[in-house]
Amino acid sequence: MAFRYVPVFLKHPPTPGVRGFAVLAGIEASLRGMLVSVWPLEMYAALAENAGHVSLAYFLAGVASLLWGLMVPWISRFLPRRWTYTAGCSLYFAGGALAILGQGVMIPVAMTLMNFATVTVFICTNAYLMDFIARAELGRTESLKMRYSALSWVIGPILGVTLWKVWMPLPYLIAMGFAAALLATFWFMRLGNGRLITRARAPAPNPLAYLGRFFRQPRLVAGWLFAVIRSAGWWVYVVYLPIFCIEAGLGDRAASYAFSASNALLLLAPWMLRWMQPRGLRRGVRLAFTGAAGCFAIAAFGQYWPPAAIIGLGASSVFLVMLDAFGGLPFLLAVRPAERTEMSAVYASYRDVSGIVTPGVAWFVLLVSPLAGIFLAGAAGLGAMALVAGLLHPRLGGMRRAVDG
Repeated sequence: MAFRYVPVFLKHPPTPGVRGFAVLAGIEASLRGMLVSVWPLEMYAALAENAGHVSLAYFLAGVASLLWGLMVPWISRFLPRRWTYTAGCSLYFAGGALAILGQGVMIPVAMTLMNFATVTVFICTNAYLMDFIARAELGRTESLKMRYSALSWVIGPILGVTLWKVWMPLPYLIAMGFAAALLATFWFMRLGNGRLITRARAPAPNPLAYLGRFFRQPRLVAGWLFAVIRSAGWWVYVVYLPIFCIEAGLGDRAASYAFSASNALLLLAPWMLRWMQPRGLRRGVRLAFTGAAGCFAIAAFGQYWPPAAIIGLGASSVFLVMLDAFGGLPFLLAVRPAERTEMSAVYASYRDVSGIVTPGVAWFVLLVSPLAGIFLAGAAGLGAMALVAGLLHPRLGGMRRAVDG
């Protein structure tokens, strides 16, 4: 009889909606935005101020994160998803503590632990997203997540560097506080272990077995490639522009100010999505990659006039944000319900693959050209994705929205 007096919310928690996932994204953006401009400076200082050493460290961290991400679906077979998410948040605490207590080679290890945390949380969140959000709402969810994250990405980069120069542990302590808030919000939302989807056949016997199903679906491969190269563009902006600014005599804060200003464009994400819908994903994605490629080519002239690098990459952020707003939709719209966790892991690997490809290509470029050559290599990769985008179905995105709405 006492059960009848339990509040309805406790007996039947509300189904998580678009706004709930946007709140989670906003808190995580506060955490990552605080450190995004600190890591390159920490790595550059810890590794003898050598851009080649920094590239190698990022490359190794990317390989480790990729392997970790591929193991998360296997781990989730033994550890319920809510506890997998919780374990991911705990890695934020471990990475922050190691960054505060460690020096030298411990800094790349601390960053790698933070990457593990981001990958784990991203995989779990994407699986929850596809469990609870209708396909017709995926576009609105992505744009609202960016809207809730915008202020953190605007303030975080420059604030993090400023606090780091005042007292090194401060940005890490604040990031750990946001990790605690992220975990508390997750448990408050009661996402549980997601919805159970029963397969017609036995689950994959090892964490790599589902990669074959991924490669047999061209739309998934194309959507993943879009995410990899888009992420590589941001990698160049976040990691190599600060190093370029230091070596060109522009100071260690110039890139942080530019990155913070660029992130204000996240507030325009809903309007970017509305612009795309009547035109279709193919046209929107192709235009965004083409524009970003042209801006990266302009940045390469920074070798002769250093401010051109900041101007070019700053302008490219308009197109990179467009890709953030709707560039992930080809993948999300193509995922089958029974493969949500596995394909979320594949999609999440774009961060780590870009974290391997970008410093790997940068290391090679630095052998034959100055630092500005990395911007030209970025232009080539973005241009190649503009060609791939031309192979998408012309009605993808716009037609799906019209039918499902």
